[in-house]
Amino acid sequence: MDVAIGLPNAVPGTSGKELVEWARRAEARGFSSLGTIDRIAYDNYEPMTALAAAAAVTERIGLCTSVLLGPLRPNASELAKRALSLNALSGGRFTLGIGLGAREDDYELGEVEYRRRGKLFDAQLEMIEAVWKGDEVGPKIAGAPSLIVGGHADASFRRVARFGEGWIAGGAPADQYAGMAAKAKAAWADAGREGEPRLMGLAYYALGENAEQQAREELGDYYEWLGEDIAGFIAANAATDAETVQRYLSEFAEAGCDELIFFPTSSDPGQVDLLAEAAGL
Repeated sequence: MDVAIGLPNAVPGTSGKELVEWARRAEARGFSSLGTIDRIAYDNYEPMTALAAAAAVTERIGLCTSVLLGPLRPNASELAKRALSLNALSGGRFTLGIGLGAREDDYELGEVEYRRRGKLFDAQLEMIEAVWKGDEVGPKIAGAPSLIVGGHADASFRRVARFGEGWIAGGAPADQYAGMAAKAKAAWADAGREGEPRLMGLAYYALGENAEQQAREELGDYYEWLGEDIAGFIAANAATDAETVQRYLSEFAEAGCDELIFFPTSSDPGQVDLLAEAAGL
């Protein structure tokens, strides 16, 4: 299983200097990809903008939106072009991970009807596919990006089989991941797709001094909308020591995950080195 790391694009207060240093260190330490988290109504960097900054200071590491909230970018052809542009500028390293999101405040601020997001998403995926396959829109010097669909609902697995090259879970623990991965594979087979989908997962981490407090404060703020109990549960399940990092790697690999992205709760680039050491990179 590949070990990836998230950029701190959704850690409030992250500076541009910290973000690009994070990307440099992640590549130097051997992580497979850099991921990003998406929100509208939050203090975070827009994911594709953050990845463009990371692309400029790296040469090998993959770049993945994990995931971009698709319906909040209602101009699908423009989104398809931005994805082509990032893939070309990075030398073919970009994966467009895309999903719906569940926060109504993002949709309200984005002036997109929340209840119609599924239908909007289907139409968007159709347009992205058409743009990438057509000849009108470029640049295509590196070809089209990979496309990974996120989500836990049955409709998400159908979208994986129809449009994607794989599936990504939205922060599900390993004991739930295996069942959802099986659904993704079943939908893939039912659609007559060859081979198997690429399977990705997410986990949170904080390491070093005051790791538990850091995870509790950052994740408690980010998931405040879910209520104190659920936000506290998510924070309590962040990997805050090397043993837990290793356990998550083992559990997700056993559950069939091909690439696990550890997302940070701090923007300190030293967290890259701590995770690399804990993961054995």
